[in-house]
Amino acid sequence: MNEQYVWDLHQVDETQVALVGGKGAHLGALSRIEGVRVPGGFCVTTEAFRRIIEQAPPVGDLLDRLSRVTADDREATRTLSAQIRRTIEGTAVPDDLAAAITRALARSGARAAYAVRSSATAEDLPTASFAGQQDTYLNVVGTPAVLRHISRCWASLFTERAVAYRQRSGIDHRTVHMAVVVQRMAFPHAAGILFTADPLTGNRKVATVDAGFGLGEALVSGLVNPDVFTVRDGKVVARAIAAKQRALTALPGGGTHAVAIDAQRQEEPALTDAQAVRLVELGRRIEAHFGRPQDIEWCLVDDDFRIVQSRPITTLFPVPERGDRDNHVYVSVGHGQMMTDPLKPLGFSMWQLTAMVPMHEAGGRLFVDVTPRLASPASRAALLDALGKGDPLVRDALQTVLDRGDFVPSLPDPGPGGPPPAGASDPIETDPAVVTDLIERSRVSLAALERDIRTKSGPALFDFLLEAFEEHKRILGDPLNIQAIMAGMEATRWLNDKLGEWLREKNAADTLTLSAPGNVTSEMGLALLDVADVIRPLPEVVAFLRGVRDDGFLDELVKLAGGPEARDAIEAYLDRYGMRCVGEIDITRPRWREHPSTLVPVILDHVRNFEPGAAGRRFELGRQKARQKEQDVLSRLRALPDGDRKADETQRMIHRVRTFIGYREYPKYAIISRYFVYKQALTAEAERLVRAGVLAEREDAFYLTFQELHEVVRSGRPAEAQLVQQRKEAFRSYHALTPPRVLTSDGEALTGAYRRDDVPAGALVGVPVSGGTVEGRARVVLDMAEADLEAGDILVTAFTDPSWSPLFVGIAGLVTDVGGLMTHGAVIAREYGLPAVVGVERATRLIRDGQRIRVHGTDGYVEILP
Repeated sequence: MNEQYVWDLHQVDETQVALVGGKGAHLGALSRIEGVRVPGGFCVTTEAFRRIIEQAPPVGDLLDRLSRVTADDREATRTLSAQIRRTIEGTAVPDDLAAAITRALARSGARAAYAVRSSATAEDLPTASFAGQQDTYLNVVGTPAVLRHISRCWASLFTERAVAYRQRSGIDHRTVHMAVVVQRMAFPHAAGILFTADPLTGNRKVATVDAGFGLGEALVSGLVNPDVFTVRDGKVVARAIAAKQRALTALPGGGTHAVAIDAQRQEEPALTDAQAVRLVELGRRIEAHFGRPQDIEWCLVDDDFRIVQSRPITTLFPVPERGDRDNHVYVSVGHGQMMTDPLKPLGFSMWQLTAMVPMHEAGGRLFVDVTPRLASPASRAALLDALGKGDPLVRDALQTVLDRGDFVPSLPDPGPGGPPPAGASDPIETDPAVVTDLIERSRVSLAALERDIRTKSGPALFDFLLEAFEEHKRILGDPLNIQAIMAGMEATRWLNDKLGEWLREKNAADTLTLSAPGNVTSEMGLALLDVADVIRPLPEVVAFLRGVRDDGFLDELVKLAGGPEARDAIEAYLDRYGMRCVGEIDITRPRWREHPSTLVPVILDHVRNFEPGAAGRRFELGRQKARQKEQDVLSRLRALPDGDRKADETQRMIHRVRTFIGYREYPKYAIISRYFVYKQALTAEAERLVRAGVLAEREDAFYLTFQELHEVVRSGRPAEAQLVQQRKEAFRSYHALTPPRVLTSDGEALTGAYRRDDVPAGALVGVPVSGGTVEGRARVVLDMAEADLEAGDILVTAFTDPSWSPLFVGIAGLVTDVGGLMTHGAVIAREYGLPAVVGVERATRLIRDGQRIRVHGTDGYVEILP
């Protein structure tokens, strides 16, 4: 019975994390890989830890109290963690457990020196490494000392840093248990860390080796700077040899100490190039076994490598899975769609099925493979030009890959009979009826979808949806639809280019497009001002809304004086715009119609910050400014040589841009309208599956792809609970990953850089998308529902899709982490005349909430003011 508490390392593998923790499971697996030497030893299992916790009753009460502490309450976390540690360390190891450990030590060598190492069940996992969160003790000699340090390892599950890490990661303290690994000490000449992928760039073909003299703990703890070897294709391609002044060595009676290294040895490399290459070959074998890049701790003993740990590198952005070994270059879809958060499986699979181009998923994000277009010089130039106009950082990142010369294959251009460049089309007539007709076609199609889907359920629903997706793509791919979108964008660029050339004026189109007609997204923002006008004179309603915490408030409104009118106004708004939400390209996100309380803070801000009739006045003011700008530009052009021709051409382009630029926002509105219909049908189907016992809960459907959910419905077999749970854990872990703008099949993540020297020192550079300069208080808002804005504030956020537009009417300027010239936030900023700079890398981290900043919307940079 006692043997359940102690297992030899060679008895366990990576499937037994629950028994021996992450470190123990990985060490057991490593010991089974041919050619990999692991110091021998044993694991004291999590069963022993549970028994100790049960024998220390105060721990349960302390854990209850700790579970109620937030991550921000550092003092309470510190106090409770220390109490739990003291309680565990003060609990005697039961005699039978101590006897089992003593027998294991006798088998391994009772008088030997050991490393006693914590091994938690939430450690060294594919989605979270927890590296350094628990304790390791080196050169522990003698049975009493080993037992004492095992208790310390149990207690280290509750170090302040480990507790805080779990709080931030949303992990329940009671679900994590501690095993302990006891291994024979290795006394190395050199030790260090091997990364089988470059931890900085993500490149999977590059390995880096950190090496120092003595025990590896000196490197891990930062005591010394390591030698760094970079290895690619079996060769050391770079090395940096550090001056290693100290090393950590073992003391004869136990413990370790730092010693000075002789001056003549300090700049000797800790490894030879041949040893570094041999170590990387070993690392590749380990990587192949675990199926992903590894962070490996190693020791060199008598020219023989011993592996003392291997864990996944959890900070690398995943690479799309492909069935070939060819080089691929991917561009992020999320940066173009202004939604860089991860999507759930149902979300990304639905977007893949309804998109016009093939897309590949990695890390919960979608990417387009642009390799074929980069390979041909003609299509390459067009692609770089198009992407560069939208987001200069994407172009720069792609150019970085191209400049290497050997990654992207070079293909000949098609001959005269080859296909036209992507997007090439005949210009369309400047006629408002074109837009009216396109919108009517979309409305008719949506009405048919809503009518026909009502009778569908079970497998018939999925068959119907697959047909609906084809109709979805047909509407999107309608040449007239694409021409209308491009007409407004091309006219905008023409005006900016020509008026810049002729009048030396930057971004003149920003003013000429103010209050352009037919922009459904800007109308959505103004319409919420009209809702605020209804609510403002109703004090009971205003007071009630200030206390709203859930989504049932609309039913309560009718009981108040003026409540029916307020409810009708909100309901009318939801009827028109309730399909929208933040991150709306993910069908699993809650829509405003499903979560109407999201809008309440914005409505209250509008009630407080605006006078009645603000929507109409704002739109009319923008229209007048645009008209005045048009007259000013035309009169100045006519005074130039050949001025009449230039003025006539410009007038035609102004008419063209005001005819079509508003329609730029409609196709996305139509897509999301259809998405809401799809979602309502799929949600009803998921609820049916829950009632039938096929799904545990409705939201489990969101963690299956469309194809997997289709199969569950077709077969009637329950969804695999373990798969759903793995997907939930993976989705949670993806939030910690920053998606790159450009990603290669080697795993290299490229962000790109602005190559500009025309901005003040210290300024944050981005893309100028809406002209003007404004100074004000920065409000860093990552969740629209938590926005608390005053007139004159500048909104700083990660990204803005159309759902953020209601906030735009109440701010003075806009700064975002991602975005480009024609993304939704940029278009609406111009519509409202807000100075805006987007694509400011890490703006939400570099600008603090409440700081005063100056936004230079014409020149594309942001200054942080004293």
